[in-house]
Amino acid sequence: MSEQTHTQIQSQMAEIIGQLHEYNYQYYVLDAPTVPDSHYDRLMRDLMALESQYPDLKRADSPSQKVGGEALKSFSQVTHQIPMLSLDNVFDEPEWQGFISRINDRLGRNAGRIDGDGLRFCCEPKLDGLAVSLRYENGILVQAATRGDGQVGENITENVKTINAIPLKLRGENIPAIFEVRGEVFMPKASFDALNEQAINKGEKAFANPRNAAAGSLRQLDSKITAKRNLSFYAYSVGFVEDADNYLPNSHYQRLVMLKRLGLPMCPEIVQVEHPSECVDFYQDILNRRDQLSYEIDGVVLKVDSIAFQQQLGFVARAPRWATAYKFPAQEELTTLLDVEFQVGRTGAITPVARLEPVFVGGVTVSNATLHNQDEIDRLGIKIHDTVIIRRAGDVIPQIVSAVVDKRPDDAKDIEFPSACPVCDSAVERVVGEAVLRCTGGLFCGAQRKEAIKHFASRKALDVDGLGDKLVEQLVDENLIQTPADLFTLNQTQLTTLERMGVKSADNLLAALQTAKTTTLAKFIYSLGIREVGEATAGNLAQHFKTLEALQVASFEQLIDVDDVGEVVANNILHFLAEAHNQQVIEQLIAVGLHWPEIEVKAENELPLKDQTFVLTGTLSQMGRTEAKGHLQSLGAKVSGSVSAKTSYLVAGEKAGSKLTKATDLGVGVLTEEQLIALLTEHGAI
Repeated sequence: MSEQTHTQIQSQMAEIIGQLHEYNYQYYVLDAPTVPDSHYDRLMRDLMALESQYPDLKRADSPSQKVGGEALKSFSQVTHQIPMLSLDNVFDEPEWQGFISRINDRLGRNAGRIDGDGLRFCCEPKLDGLAVSLRYENGILVQAATRGDGQVGENITENVKTINAIPLKLRGENIPAIFEVRGEVFMPKASFDALNEQAINKGEKAFANPRNAAAGSLRQLDSKITAKRNLSFYAYSVGFVEDADNYLPNSHYQRLVMLKRLGLPMCPEIVQVEHPSECVDFYQDILNRRDQLSYEIDGVVLKVDSIAFQQQLGFVARAPRWATAYKFPAQEELTTLLDVEFQVGRTGAITPVARLEPVFVGGVTVSNATLHNQDEIDRLGIKIHDTVIIRRAGDVIPQIVSAVVDKRPDDAKDIEFPSACPVCDSAVERVVGEAVLRCTGGLFCGAQRKEAIKHFASRKALDVDGLGDKLVEQLVDENLIQTPADLFTLNQTQLTTLERMGVKSADNLLAALQTAKTTTLAKFIYSLGIREVGEATAGNLAQHFKTLEALQVASFEQLIDVDDVGEVVANNILHFLAEAHNQQVIEQLIAVGLHWPEIEVKAENELPLKDQTFVLTGTLSQMGRTEAKGHLQSLGAKVSGSVSAKTSYLVAGEKAGSKLTKATDLGVGVLTEEQLIALLTEHGAI
């Protein structure tokens, strides 16, 4: 092909791609198509014919990708640059008012106060779909991922590219080099009904609800199947955006409007309101119109609109303090309590589980419900064979609300808790001040062994690739392992005796176990499964004590001096470390080679920036902000994401935005990157 022909074909394809992108924007974002579907389809066929003839000219943003590509063998993992948070819930107006009171307390405001910098809210329907993150680089969609656990999700890029509502290329000019969009992939009601009708006609199993259908469609390894499922998408926030301070508005609602201008669909029901009371009006209005909407929702999401206020309010655990999901009233149904079984958890807690006559409620078929403990059963006053009211609200675990005493049959019988562990027959005890009954067998209890080892090998702990729950259960049942330390003494011969475990799989697992020996102190502490010691607490313990030996000999007073460790957690740690078999397992783990890099211990006089708070903003040209943050923390400084009167210094890189203005207004000291480097050099950090 001559250079002239090559250029002509490129130009022709570029023109068609531009037209198709514009038509998609008109149809999916503006809801105002300007051409009939037949015209769009003709253009798409023309483009695909050119791409087939000249495959080397196919562009990354070509709308032809909407039809799907080659099937994948599996999904890879994606680590979110900024975690994808969950939301806390409120279920009634008193809980909503409590949420508002907490916000006002933290902001130092009076409830209902409105002024030039008022407490506005952005109100959105809570879509019942699947949260995804879209990463655009230089305006082109390069990666899409599920929420996963908030930190790590699955790479579903090829499937997301098939969703017509998601642009492969952002509109406009001067778009940041990296622009991450968060939103919800969902299946419209009409698409869901059509999909289930097709399934029934083919004699296949129908989906229970649109959420399951959307999730199942996004997790197809063959993106051609996803392309046929008619999924849709609405954006609801941004993730990491390069030079965000200078590019993004200080209003959540205005950020959504900006996303719409860039070509991303925004739910048409979203509104900005001037007063918290209007949020309740929005909730009631959407609830009244719920059945008329073209998509499923299970409540509304209410967010403080000011980004500055959001930063001031911050987060708790995995949820923001500045947003909540106001859930719709729970859906309830009647069913029969057939029996109660008792399960033993990782920490020995014996939990009663109700076995129910299956009933369809809140979009799913429910056959089990937790009864929590003896106090809960006494409060409910329920008996086996009772007719009970079962409730499910959104994604909340199904629960029994009460018994219908008028329907109680003659053969109803009391629920009796076991006097011995149902798994290992050890004695059970109820600790003073706790509602939970516990098995005293510890790691000698098969159920606790299995759960403890599953936890030990889980991704957030030692992350042993290939060691799933079923394999752990096999290993324990075959008496090949009794403690986590036994995992590291397994050999190929033992493993290949197990069901579905060939030589290659065995070798892969043994290699993964060797890899898992190199970890961090925080992950090791978390892997031990100490009651109420989660990831964050384990991290705080590691940073505070620096060594495992220091933690092992820590007193109660030393433990409660650690951030996030109260009296209950401190006692749990002391009790765990005092048990001889736990000490033995820890010694065995160290003996088989588990290790981690030392955490540098510095004397107080080596922490010259202790008690000082720094904020980083703008672009640092000589070192990344992550590197700068690490150097500052190594000198004892706290690094915050927002400027306040307590900020010691703001480090302002290139294109510093609103944070610099705020720091100037508050009289906070401002350092250039050169001054920061000089400070770090002076104290020996670099």
